[in-house]
Amino acid sequence: MKKAKLLYFFASLLTLQSCSKALMDEDAENTNVQNFDLLWENIDKRYSFFEFKNIDWDELRREYRPQAQAAQNDRELFEVMDNLLFKLRDGHVNLISPFNTSRNWNWRLNSPPNYNSNIVERTYLGNDHYITGPFRNQRIGNILYVNYSSFSSGFSNNQLNFLFGQNQTAKAVIIDVRDNGGGSLSNVTRIVNYFAAEKTPAGYNIFKSGPGHDDFTSPVQQYAQPGEDNTPFTKPVVVLTNRGCYSATTDFVRKMRVLPQVTIMGDTTGGGGGLPFSGELPNGWTYRFSTTQSFDQNGNNIEHGIAPDTLVYLKPEDEAQNKDTMIEAAIELLNQ
Repeated sequence: MKKAKLLYFFASLLTLQSCSKALMDEDAENTNVQNFDLLWENIDKRYSFFEFKNIDWDELRREYRPQAQAAQNDRELFEVMDNLLFKLRDGHVNLISPFNTSRNWNWRLNSPPNYNSNIVERTYLGNDHYITGPFRNQRIGNILYVNYSSFSSGFSNNQLNFLFGQNQTAKAVIIDVRDNGGGSLSNVTRIVNYFAAEKTPAGYNIFKSGPGHDDFTSPVQQYAQPGEDNTPFTKPVVVLTNRGCYSATTDFVRKMRVLPQVTIMGDTTGGGGGLPFSGELPNGWTYRFSTTQSFDQNGNNIEHGIAPDTLVYLKPEDEAQNKDTMIEAAIELLNQ
């Protein structure tokens, strides 16, 4: 039994890493019910948050399967499946057809934005700011302000060295990842490397290891640790967050917050602690869903987000004066 679980776990890892079209039964018939059943069954065996979110997946099948069977066309079938997946309350869950993509973005849409890109551009970056690869950066006095909009945007070691190496003369750094919806975990690691002076536990992950809703591997420890080719920046750092910080960005916050010089400021992140797994249905539609869980160093599940050390919201009166309440609060903290 243990050997079977290990084989299941490593097969899942390989699929996650290769982003291949998994879970496709080439012999399956392309009917409404068959497409629905394959989607439901694959999620049933591999989705990671049923217990955490208290979801009765069997009851949802009883509710939506007759609707799928009665669907008169692809649009109606998609709507039924969309409604089913919406119940998972997960930004990493999608159904992709040629005409639509299902999603549940309530984790972000039901919260204040706490970010105004126009104010950031006009008041703090200005027309003379540096664009170092994906990083927009500017000195605000002797504080380095860095705006990074997506962990999907790659960068070179030279760009990182310029940004955080040559700017060692700055007395502090503000890293603004508001509205950063995630991307590559390798980019998370490379940036964290510039701020970790020693290897520091930063939580752990667990992976689905079998078809049962509570079948998981033992915890896999995560760390914030120094890079091999850089001098760590150990002066004060503020990371600005909002509910638009999702997936890899939440992982970035998880690892940065364990470093002694780092303060997380703003709003709770959007969460997204499960790595997605992809599949394809007989009708050609693709889908993905979470197959892991992530926890912080205190054992808290980060699927619903990480709260800041200092809670700050944008104030309408500040926005009316083209000021960003969070950036101003970060500058005030770093100047103390």
